[in-house]
Amino acid sequence: MNKNLILTSSAFTNGGIIPAKYTCDGDSKLSPPLAISGVPEGTQSLALIMDDPDIPEVKKKEFGIEAFDHWTLFNIPPTTREIPEGGTIGTSGATTRGDLHYIGPCPPPEYEPQEHRYSFKLYALSAPLTLKTGATKKEVLAALAPFIITETELVGRYSRK
Repeated sequence: MNKNLILTSSAFTNGGIIPAKYTCDGDSKLSPPLAISGVPEGTQSLALIMDDPDIPEVKKKEFGIEAFDHWTLFNIPPTTREIPEGGTIGTSGATTRGDLHYIGPCPPPEYEPQEHRYSFKLYALSAPLTLKTGATKKEVLAALAPFIITETELVGRYSRK
């Protein structure tokens, strides 16, 4: 019996506030702890993408993007049940800034909305991806599309104080 793929965090609830310690107001490289359950049979790898779809229109135009990519991980072993606080697993992809690590939420306070949503999307895949370290979110999404068994999402919110 396949359960539903579930992604949770002990640091915040789905739709809840991401604690400041995981943001630019704390340690912007400290990722929140994540728990994975319900990985379906046949899963050969997992992929995780965290992005901010609420970036200001001026930044969307400036960077030519629809969302700011904060974290991309792929080829995560399907037996993974947690990504510990500040941890990483699998292969690191690039953020919008080109970093190969988690970048915490940091919504610019001079633009509306001041509170942004941060989407952590987890994909269960029927094959590992043949991408190299530093692949972009766009490349990862294109590569994983034919292999998606299921996906889930955990959303956190944050606004600068």
